[in-house]
Amino acid sequence: MRLFVALLPPPNVLDELDRLLVPYRAAWPDLKWISRDLMHVTLAFLGEVDERAESRLLPRLERAAARYPKIELSFAGAGSFPSGGAHARVLWTGVYGDRGILVRMAASVNAAGRRAGASLGEYKGYRPHLTLARSRRPTDMRPLVEELSAYAGMAWTSDAVHLVRSHLPGKEQPGLRYESLYAWPLGSTAKS
Repeated sequence: MRLFVALLPPPNVLDELDRLLVPYRAAWPDLKWISRDLMHVTLAFLGEVDERAESRLLPRLERAAARYPKIELSFAGAGSFPSGGAHARVLWTGVYGDRGILVRMAASVNAAGRRAGASLGEYKGYRPHLTLARSRRPTDMRPLVEELSAYAGMAWTSDAVHLVRSHLPGKEQPGLRYESLYAWPLGSTAKS
C-alpha cells in the first residue's frame, strides 16, 4: 500500500483556506486545485509499503511522535515548485511555527520509515508546506504567488502524527482519496 506520514489541519483552518481560495480557483481554472479532504502537511512520503514493513513501522512512528511536543502552526504566504514560479507545477502555502521541531520531526519519521524497510530514496531536507494546486504543464505562477504573499492564516495546534494511505484513482474509485490509518499523539514523552 502507498503511505505517507502527515500533520492534518483542523476543519476551521481548512474552512479559512477554502474561503481564501474561492476567487483564485475561478481565476486560474487550468490549475488542479487540491480539495480540502486531501490537504495535509507531509512529514515523510514512504511510497509502497508491504505488510511486513508496515508492522515494523507502526511502533517506530509511535515512538517518534511521542518525542515531540504539540506544536502551534499557521499557514502563510505562497510559493511554487520549482522555485521562481515561471515554470512551476506546484503552488503551496508555507507552514510557520517552530521550524526546528518540524524539521526534526520530519527527519525522525523518515528515519523510522527507512529502518522499517520503506524505500524512501534520498532524504533531501525538509521544507514545510501545504500544496494548494498543481499543474500538468509548467505554468507561470508568479502573479498568483504575488497575490497570495500577504496571506497569514489563523494559528492551530497540531497534536498528532498520522499514517495516511493513498488510494489512487481506478475503476472502483474515480478520484484520489486519503485514509488516515493511525494517529499518534504528539508529546506523550516530550519535554515542553
